[in-house]
Order: sequence, then C-alpha cells, then structure tokens
Amino acid sequence: MLKGRSSISLRLTVWFGAIFLAGWVLFGAAMWINLKRTLRNERYVTLSNRLDRLQTLLHKTQHEDAASRFADYQDFARATGGGLAEIFRPGGARALPSPTPAAQDFPWPVIRPGVEQQFVYVRSRNYWALARRASLNGQTVYIAAASPQTEHTLILDSFWEGLLASAPILLLISSACGYWLSRRALKPVDRITAAARSISIRNLSERLPVAHTGDEIERLAETCNAMLARLDAAVKQIKQFTGDASHELRGPLSFVRTVAEVALRNPHIDAESRQAFADIVEETAKATVLLEDMLTLARADAERGAKPLEALNLADVVEQACEMARPIAGERSLALNLSLGARLVNVLGDSTTLRRLLWILLDNALKYTPAPGRIDVALSATARLATVQVRDTGDGISPDELPHIFDRFYRADPSRSQIEGAGLGLAIAKWIAEMHHADLTVSSELRKGTVFQLVLPVC
Repeated sequence: MLKGRSSISLRLTVWFGAIFLAGWVLFGAAMWINLKRTLRNERYVTLSNRLDRLQTLLHKTQHEDAASRFADYQDFARATGGGLAEIFRPGGARALPSPTPAAQDFPWPVIRPGVEQQFVYVRSRNYWALARRASLNGQTVYIAAASPQTEHTLILDSFWEGLLASAPILLLISSACGYWLSRRALKPVDRITAAARSISIRNLSERLPVAHTGDEIERLAETCNAMLARLDAAVKQIKQFTGDASHELRGPLSFVRTVAEVALRNPHIDAESRQAFADIVEETAKATVLLEDMLTLARADAERGAKPLEALNLADVVEQACEMARPIAGERSLALNLSLGARLVNVLGDSTTLRRLLWILLDNALKYTPAPGRIDVALSATARLATVQVRDTGDGISPDELPHIFDRFYRADPSRSQIEGAGLGLAIAKWIAEMHHADLTVSSELRKGTVFQLVLPVC
C-alpha cells in the first residue's frame, strides 16, 4: 500500500486502519440488515396482531345487524392509526364498505393465496400490507391491514448516518492506537538499529542490546551479536597478521637496503649492477614507508585512539608542516601560500601526529597538483573551534570516489594510481583526526581542485 521509505510503523498503522475500516463497514452493513429484518418482523407482528383483533371483532359481530357491525368495524379501523383496514371477497370486491377515506383511497395490492405480506409504495411513502383468510357469516373473506414504514425508515436512516459519522472518529482512534502499539512493539528494533549504526570496524567488540522477551526480536539481536562476534574475531586476526607481518618484514627490508647501500659504495662496481642496487634501495625505501604506515594503522587499531594530549599552539604546527613542504613545492613549480588568521590557537593534541596529519594533506596536494599550480593553507579560529584548510588547484576527485577517499588502500582513478603511494596516508590522517576529537572532511570538483578541512576544538 505504501512504498518508498515509509516506516514499518506507518505501514502497520495504515493496514490496521484499513482492516478496521473494512471490518467496521461489514459490521455496520450486517447490523443494518439485521435491524431492517428486525423492524420488518416487528411490523409483521404488529399487522398480524391487528388482523387477529379484526378477526375476533368479526366473530363477535357475526350475529349483529349490518349497521352495527359496520360501526364497530369503523371504530376498529380508526383506532388502529391511519384506518388502513379492509375486508375483501375472494374476487377482490369489498365485503364491507371502506371504514375510512384513507382505506378507500389506498391502492391495496392484489391478494394472492399463500402471500401474506406485500410491499406498497404510495406517494413517496413505503407501506407494508398484510392479508389473511377469514370467515364472515360462514363465507370466506380476506381481511387486510396496512401500516407505513416511515418510523422504521427514519430509524434505519439514523442508524446508517450514525454509522458513517462514527467511522472517521473510530478510524482516527484505531489508527492512533495502532501506531502507538506498533511503535511500542518496534521500539526494541529502533534500539537495535541505533546500536548497530554506532558499531564500526573500530568498535566491533560492542554488542546490540538484547531484550529477553523470548520473541523474534530477541532472536534477531542474538543472531546479530553472534555475527558481530565472528566479524570481530576475523578482523582481529587480520589486524594481528598485518601488524606481525609488517613488524617481521622490517628486519629483512632493512638488511636488503643496507646491503644494497654498501654495494653502491664499491667504486669498482659496473654501471648495470650500480643501477640495479640503486633500484633496490629505492624500492626498499618505498616498502619501508608502506610497512611503517601499516604498523601505524595496526597500532591505531590496538590503541583505539588512546593517546595523551597536551595543550599546544596549532599555528606553530601548521607553520612547521608548511616549511617541510615548501622545498618540494618549489621543485615542482607549485606556489605554497600560508595564511594564519591567528598566531596563537591553543588546542589539545599531540604535535608529532598533528604535524604528520598536516604533512599527509600537503603531500597529497603536492602529488596531485600539476605545475604550475597553487596550494593554499589557511588557519582560522573562533572561540570554540579551530579550522585548517588545505586547498589545491589539482585535477580534483570525482563524486563517486569522495565517500571512499579515507578508506585504507583506496586509490582513485587510474591517472591517480600512477602516483606513488599505497593509499594509506588519508586513512592515517583520518585516524589522527579522530584521536584528536576532530572532524576531517573533503570537498572537490573535477578539474577545479580539492579542499581538505580539519576542524578541532579550541581549549
């Protein structure tokens, strides 16, 4: 019935209201039919009792003269409300004159043997006519009586109007109750959803709340917790392997690099071997940087951001990072501009890791900004927040890649993959930002450049 992103509570409410409305309509229709049948039976009983009294009157007056009998007959007709009573012979002629003008003008239906109650429509009014065989002075006659349905019609119309008028109110009440019940029933699901959204790869040890109700929701929470436990164990094994492998490879790489560097010092080595040893030194240097980054992330996963922070001047850290990047920018014909909105911006942090974060952002800008280009670093501060922006005029990042830019080992389009790097720098920068309770975001436009923004709380 409802599609899109409508909630289960809303859909349950709509279904509950629709089912209630359909049930209410069916119930009302059944009650209306039953009331109509009851009123019809009541009218039949009333007319039948009236005919019983008329038959008794004819029996009592059978030995009286015609004038006295007709006078009693008129009194009876007038006393029955409307005076609709007649006595017919089998051929249809009146056995006695009509007792009232209303009976004289009434279009009595044709009396058929075996058919007692008949429906008559007269001047926009409904009537029921009842006929029965009787005896008058030893002759067979048919006595008939009629009664309007006006009161019964009013009762039926009033019942139907009341039913329709109460339907919206009852629908509103039932929908509100249905929504309240569905929200109450699904409240544990909301808690599970909120807890599941807060769990990431950094806190897989946390578990969903389990309401011990013995129902499907409890089994769902227990199943999700079992899955999280398996994921936690698998991720821990991967992290342990990454850390151990990185640590164990440091020694062999250092040995290979040292041997290659020693070989390069030999003045008698031929040119081809010298180039080979130079390539070994270069590649082992890259591998060492990769291993160091992997160890950094492994330590980050193990420590979960637990690092002592101290008050420092963020302006000094930004300036130091820019001084490190300025020679490289000059070599690549890139303009590096620093704008300090304030010379003293105190934040809680670790100067070494913060400097590394800024260097990662600057290094990223240096790699992906073609010459001649510009890199702008700006520091601004308010009473509560300090903001560092690193803006470049590079090729930019496509919208499809922006959500993954901080993922580990993620490399952008093929043109970016030609740049040296393993895709761990921005992941490390994100971890450092989280360690400092800071927010690191990125915005970019293709062929217009990229902006990294770091926002830290001021102490």
